[in-house]
Amino acid sequence: MEINNNVFETFEGGIRQYLAQMQLYDAAIKEVKTKLEILDNEFSIKYDHNPIHNILSRLKSPLSIMQKLKRRDLPLNLESLKTGMNDIAGIRVICNYLDDIYHIADLLTGQDDVKLLLRRDYIKHPKPSGYRSLHMIVEVPIFLAKEKRYMRVEVQLRTIAMDFWASLEHDLRYKSDKNIPTNISTEMLRCADDIALIDGKMQ
Repeated sequence: MEINNNVFETFEGGIRQYLAQMQLYDAAIKEVKTKLEILDNEFSIKYDHNPIHNILSRLKSPLSIMQKLKRRDLPLNLESLKTGMNDIAGIRVICNYLDDIYHIADLLTGQDDVKLLLRRDYIKHPKPSGYRSLHMIVEVPIFLAKEKRYMRVEVQLRTIAMDFWASLEHDLRYKSDKNIPTNISTEMLRCADDIALIDGKMQ
């Protein structure tokens, strides 16, 4: 299955069906983002503390979606988007302190209309590269003109220091065509450990 510049040529249903599905994911991002902003504002008023430093969001690009479906040998259709991928809609929450990450995660998933589908703690159990972050897949309802739909959103929570490291590591992988030299990988791992110590001290 070849992926060319016009990624919609091989997508069953065409561009209109694809864009309609993306609109649902965009609505889900707004739903989760609003919940996070409300929590942060409540903390600001009640406790004079903002646990969230910044919130970033994104929809996976059409080309990235098609390439991922191809790698998984999934057909390029609407059903594959719904069931074969959990990270089309993504939110990154940058927190000030380690405790803030877990507090916000628990408050978000404790809401009665948020369903936690998957949780992976790469802070307590870092990846071999040194990557640290708390990943969650949540499902939230969105309300349309005539129906209610449940949509999945990937939520990543990390500290400012973790985000700094992850951004540089991603940039290195991009520039090195995903193959970082061994000496650089070793140094990046050391930096990740140093950053983890700093996060602990700042806490």
